[in-house]
Amino acid sequence: MMQAAPQARREGFAGQRLCVLPRPRVAAALAAPATRRLVVTDAGWFPRAAGHLRARPDGVPETIVIVCVAGRGTVRIGTETHAVSAGTCAIIPASAPHEYRASAGDPWTIWWMHLRGTDVTDLVDPLPGLASPVRSLRGLDRVAALFDELVSTMERPPSDVRLVAASGVAWNLLARLAVDTVLPAEGTPLERAMRYLESRVEGSIQVAELAAMVGLSPSHLGALFREATGGGAAAYHASLRMARARSLLDTTALTVAEVARAVGYADPLYFSRHFRRVHDVSPSGYRAQHKG
Repeated sequence: MMQAAPQARREGFAGQRLCVLPRPRVAAALAAPATRRLVVTDAGWFPRAAGHLRARPDGVPETIVIVCVAGRGTVRIGTETHAVSAGTCAIIPASAPHEYRASAGDPWTIWWMHLRGTDVTDLVDPLPGLASPVRSLRGLDRVAALFDELVSTMERPPSDVRLVAASGVAWNLLARLAVDTVLPAEGTPLERAMRYLESRVEGSIQVAELAAMVGLSPSHLGALFREATGGGAAAYHASLRMARARSLLDTTALTVAEVARAVGYADPLYFSRHFRRVHDVSPSGYRAQHKG
């Protein structure tokens, strides 16, 4: 006998928090200069949401962000289904056909928000990033705290100022999600490789040696660096050297040649050329700039 398809739960969940911005207010916020770039249209907290199911074959105008803090569930976007578990976030693009549901045996607890605005696509593109719309988070407590602030803001009587405040919190949330989903978790091979380079800014190391130290192939390590930083391991090490050079130029009386040696450049002229390429100014010119 075929089993009946699960039905979406109509009533709420014990202890839930649910905020829905009236659609006329959404339209007004999307037209207002202070909020048109990012508007939170809906947000909430569903604890142990047994029976939670949403199926939208035509999608919705909003981008949906779901952060799972406990339990499990699935998200289907188009024809692809992805597992969601504690410590992960899922991003569902606007207008994409989708379905998401809590696990029957271990229903999820989630924070969620729906977003509209001119900048939403640019803000969420870095989040799931590459292969999957579901990615792991490094700092779940910080993300949950921001969601709590967002929902608390939206639970109060709506006003233009509170809409601006909610947009600001959501912007902060998306930035935190971007950091947590792209940067590596502590103890992973990429994080150990980054830490090694950070502790040896003045040294030199071959990528093959670094990869062997963390148990990866050079190509795999390079791919992880490019995903997290936009460049390879060598580019990351060079950026660390430049950051250290800026600090020395700003806070010490070392000569340019001494700074070059301190960050691993035997040839001060080569260091100066590299510094100018990165900063569009010589080390001496950088030091002479007024800062702060």
